[in-house]
Amino acid sequence: MATPVKMPELGESITEGTITRWLKQEGDQVEADEPLFEVSTDKVDTEVPSPVAGVLKTIKVQADETVEVGAELAVIGGGGGAEPAEAKEAKEQEPAEPKEEAAAEKKPSKDKAAARSGNGNGNGKAKGDGNGKAAAVVSPLVRRLAREHDVDLSQVTGSGSGGRVRREDVEAFVQQRGQEPAAAKAGGGTEAKAKPAAGAATGPQVAVPLAKGLREQVVPATRTRKVIAQRMVASLQVSAQLTSAVEIDMTRVMRLRERAKDDFKQREGASLSPMPFAVLALIAAIREFPTVNSAMDEDGNLHVYQDVHLGVAVDTPKGLFVPVVKNADSLNLAGLAKAVADVAKRTRDGKIGPDELSGSTISLTNTGSRGAVWDTPIINQPNAAIFATPAIVKRPVVVDDPDLGEVVAVRHMMYGILTYDHRIIDGADAARFLVKVKEVLEAADFEGDLGLERE
Repeated sequence: MATPVKMPELGESITEGTITRWLKQEGDQVEADEPLFEVSTDKVDTEVPSPVAGVLKTIKVQADETVEVGAELAVIGGGGGAEPAEAKEAKEQEPAEPKEEAAAEKKPSKDKAAARSGNGNGNGKAKGDGNGKAAAVVSPLVRRLAREHDVDLSQVTGSGSGGRVRREDVEAFVQQRGQEPAAAKAGGGTEAKAKPAAGAATGPQVAVPLAKGLREQVVPATRTRKVIAQRMVASLQVSAQLTSAVEIDMTRVMRLRERAKDDFKQREGASLSPMPFAVLALIAAIREFPTVNSAMDEDGNLHVYQDVHLGVAVDTPKGLFVPVVKNADSLNLAGLAKAVADVAKRTRDGKIGPDELSGSTISLTNTGSRGAVWDTPIINQPNAAIFATPAIVKRPVVVDDPDLGEVVAVRHMMYGILTYDHRIIDGADAARFLVKVKEVLEAADFEGDLGLERE
């Protein structure tokens, strides 16, 4: 019996995946649940196990090809790896396809190609004046992107197998086109070639030439790195981003942590870092300033969320990922410490689910874990803000002692940093939000969460 291997469902919002590598070759014996191939989406890279034991008879989708969820990728059969004699003989006896018919079959007419690219469907968005070859082999997601951004797919250079146009190619094309003058984007008439206004760009910006004559190693960017790069640039283009910060005296938090960390580790099975304290303060500030926990849709409507789904930036060998702790506002200090440690570990191990990498309402990046004392993070779209916790350092500061007045003392200090979307949040509100975070952390009334008596 033959068992088809299909592209699995990798999450609610994921409609397609790219085969990055086959871990078995045709003719290889595979066991049930043994890793069979690697698949990459715009959210996660993961290994997919074999559904059954048997021999990998046929691979139908090669590496670097993108297909929809449910598409047949390969066939696994029982027995040896050689092709059955009957099947081989039948294949040899099949009549050869006439070259003219084959060429006609493989080369669709302009009308059909235009229809596949979306032209003639009534929305008037996708152009049909190209050769149509690219539109005939792209996925529905790519065609949808082309329609949304008014892109003629025949003008896009594909980076996939056989020149296949992929999602990243359309996004890069749109980004490059965004640097052209408005007249160039308008179309091919003489009006479109009119001289731009003074001070306007005269064409696509040219990258600064690379240095010549140097010893170098050219390292191809991984798909994950390309996706991260595109998302970072896209985030800056989508929202008006500003960064504000306050100084936070973390001395009480650090003293509480020092008192409780050993018992906490033994009791909860997780290390007690300063991060869950910061998250509790973040949630307390959100309750007072809920707009920070929001997003703006394409129509300019503001979606203010009542639940806090916290995206946590995690550094992995493959690059930066942002898994989500759902309903973080329902967790106490111990629950947050365990939840953050759990998603971070599973992300680094490549075991995080695709659905756990989306749906955040606000994000946090802990650059202090690597020693950075200052940061200007980029917003994780479509969030309205991202909070950064850089390193906590000891340094002399002026404090107001009730008996001695103003004195210089050594304190544990940290910058509380917020990058926010100025379309949604005003600077004054961002400052008020940060001051609330500061007040909660400096008061450090966390003894109850730690099982300690207040000193």
